[in-house]
Amino acid sequence: MWEEFVTAAESDEVIAVPAFIEGAWRRHGRSADRVGPWLRRVVSRAHQASDEDVVTVRAAAAEGARRVAALAPAARAEVLRRAATITRAQRDRLALILARELGKPIGDSGKEIDRVAATLDVCADETRHIGGDVLPVAGWASGVGNTAMTFRAPLGVALAITPFNAPANLLAHKLGASFAAGNTTVVKSPPQAPASTAAVVAVLLEAGMPAEAVNLLHGGGELGAALCAAPEVAVISFTGSAATGAAVARAAGAKPLVLELGGNAATIVCEDADLAAAARICARTGYSNSGQSCISVQRVYVAEPVAEEFLRLMRAEVETLVVGDPEDPKTEVGSMVDEASAARVESWIADAVRVGARLLTGGVRDGATLTPALVAGPPPEATIVREEAFGAAVAVMTYRDFDAVIDECNSSRYGLQAGLFTTRIDRIVQAWRDLQVGAVIVNGSSNYRLDHVPFGGVKESGFGRETPRHMIEDYTSTKTLMLRDLSIWGTSAS
Repeated sequence: MWEEFVTAAESDEVIAVPAFIEGAWRRHGRSADRVGPWLRRVVSRAHQASDEDVVTVRAAAAEGARRVAALAPAARAEVLRRAATITRAQRDRLALILARELGKPIGDSGKEIDRVAATLDVCADETRHIGGDVLPVAGWASGVGNTAMTFRAPLGVALAITPFNAPANLLAHKLGASFAAGNTTVVKSPPQAPASTAAVVAVLLEAGMPAEAVNLLHGGGELGAALCAAPEVAVISFTGSAATGAAVARAAGAKPLVLELGGNAATIVCEDADLAAAARICARTGYSNSGQSCISVQRVYVAEPVAEEFLRLMRAEVETLVVGDPEDPKTEVGSMVDEASAARVESWIADAVRVGARLLTGGVRDGATLTPALVAGPPPEATIVREEAFGAAVAVMTYRDFDAVIDECNSSRYGLQAGLFTTRIDRIVQAWRDLQVGAVIVNGSSNYRLDHVPFGGVKESGFGRETPRHMIEDYTSTKTLMLRDLSIWGTSAS
């Protein structure tokens, strides 16, 4: 099936995207069109889940969970390894689907597919390490004469709800880790990227993932709410906005959740920083994927003595970025996900200028494409400072005192990642200790991630950590075996 997706993309046809239900690809009922933000025409058409589909998937997932749990970890690991191999072999073709559906430059799309393969490899490796413990039960008098052991048991049915900005790699994390843990997974695709999502599912099936291990449905918020509330679903992994994450939690009730939500990430540039490097990195990571990343550089705080020099350097870097056709290898900034999102960011820039900010460059919109905007000196109450922009705009402010800028960074209701450019170890330790975030990136911007390193935030940025090892823990439970009157330890109580 994945061959059909990539063939349609290569031939410039509308990609017909089926659901995967009860072990079969299905096209029936109502469909929804996805208009590519750069091409401004329909690029994919996905079958929309009906109420009957939800009922069918609930039953199929509950039944499939037992069969998937029976697979040995070695078998699951081998499927994931093969999927990584297929992904690498089909890298450029899979990247084309991302570029068509999302307006993401083909270079960035290719990097995302590289990450998909790497993530699946990590999932395969972590599968081989799932185990348990022999507990020191005889260390207390009440446990003498007994033996106790644990292992990580699959929870059964996992629900994966993925966002549009990195639909392939985030699905690789969620579906790969869930399968590694021995679960079956119900996948709800983002409406903006149904073909990109279905292609990843198809690759895993091509690699030998049992049909019982996954169901794929397409739809909007109502579908997500129905799946979250389904009693068969034992654990939910969601990536998206804070508002939608709260709705997921309400619909889910008493279920384990892994929520990776929004951010308006801060990066601090100290007076001792390598300004040229800091400007180059902030420019490259502030507008990649048109700023549509929860850790994208949004707020930059620069020490006052070097602020004007930093702005000069960063403006020069920003103005070298190539904006254009996502399928052109030279393009570095493509379209945002849709025209409404680009118009929203454009309005936030205008609002910041009205309250005293300077627009140094960019901010020109053509449909869903916004040229990279550099906004200097917006006040703390400006929307572009307080809220998550999720677009091609970076705000630069100044600071005088390092303690004060830590407080300013922490004033956000989000806390995902932060960047810090300095050579002073005392400031590095202070930032690591005091910044209310999930990670601090030193001599890099907030927008840096390794897929095998824990990733997640605090406050309204969510909870749980997205990396295969941690997600496997979230997708499993500790199951204890107690052997009464049978001990591997000494049995004398005195």
